[in-house]
Amino acid sequence: MKHIIILGDGMADWPVESLGNKTLMQYANTPYMDMLAKRGCCGMLKTVQDGFHPGSEVANSSILGYDQNEVYEGRGPLEAASIGVDLAPDDMAIRCNIITLEDGKIITHNGGNLQTDDAAVLIDYLNEHLATDRVKFYCGVQYRHLLVIKGGNKHVVCQPPHDHPGEAWRPLLVTAATDAPKDNELTAQETADLLNDLILRSQDLLARHPYNVEKAERGERQANSIWPWAGGYRPHMVPLTKTFPQIKRGAVITAVDLIRGIGTLAGLRVIDVPGATGLADTNYEGKAEAAIKALETDDFVYVHVEASDEAGHDGDLELKLKTIEYLDNRIVKPIYEAVKDQQVAIAVLPDHPTPVAHRTHTNEPIPFLIYAPGTEADDVETFDEEACKKGYYGLLEKDEFIKAFMKI
Repeated sequence: MKHIIILGDGMADWPVESLGNKTLMQYANTPYMDMLAKRGCCGMLKTVQDGFHPGSEVANSSILGYDQNEVYEGRGPLEAASIGVDLAPDDMAIRCNIITLEDGKIITHNGGNLQTDDAAVLIDYLNEHLATDRVKFYCGVQYRHLLVIKGGNKHVVCQPPHDHPGEAWRPLLVTAATDAPKDNELTAQETADLLNDLILRSQDLLARHPYNVEKAERGERQANSIWPWAGGYRPHMVPLTKTFPQIKRGAVITAVDLIRGIGTLAGLRVIDVPGATGLADTNYEGKAEAAIKALETDDFVYVHVEASDEAGHDGDLELKLKTIEYLDNRIVKPIYEAVKDQQVAIAVLPDHPTPVAHRTHTNEPIPFLIYAPGTEADDVETFDEEACKKGYYGLLEKDEFIKAFMKI
């Protein structure tokens, strides 16, 4: 039996009054996910271990069975692995968004939907003016980039920008963690001071860059500040091929550096899909086609689609509904139709909720479905947050989901 996980990032949500107090997953037209739920078995999964922030790095690696107490080092090191940055033992890697500030507030975490080609120019510009023997920026995808600080101390408190839309940015600057250990060359306070200095200097530099000058002249949102968060040292993750002998070869398909990094460290090969953007305009058909082709040679495929999460962060109800329906019609449908006569187990789930009313991640358990040919179905009729509570699997946590899935 081969296995494929289809993940709609941030797809779960809260009941919405304008939708008749239904969640978006309940309201959306998703005939294929509903069909798989009806023919398979469902449950709820706690993807965020106690004591951890409900970020995608936590949720996605938990889905794959990794204990956060053993592997968690923040997003930065995962994204370093994704873009091929080989971290030295004394390197601290930290995720570095390029964001939009206006009137002293964080307006958007994504730099006004900054695109990678434009971001690469800005990252080169920042390196030209800010890089030193200790500090270097690396270009990632769209607004998601990497900052590496040699000798940096990871015990700093950083605020994820997507958690604070519309809030004043100065009170959210980096601070040193209480009683932080000195486990690297710099202290936590020295690292916090360095990061805050880079933030402030970046704002002056980016405001003067022609890209943002032209944006300002057109009255458009500018990509006018860096925002570092979720830093850590080089992580140690056991490849899935060693945990599950039935996985001889596996693949990950995503537009997001973070997920590429998790996949790389989990021993999966990364499949690049042209036109995969991480937004609602991503190449759904290309991702589905790549997954179908990968199943010809691989035992395990992880297909990650970011679009619902981004729509949730933007508070865009209509767009998030569309992204859920796109996942069903343009990812789940073609993959199911291609493998329905083969021995392929399919799991579909979000990683965490990103409610449009809240505009950031929450840590509630998420619904999941597992379907495989010839398995006995439970009594769940639809795929959503409420229906799956009555599923065969009940509430799972830690590595229980991946173990149950891989047993099929």
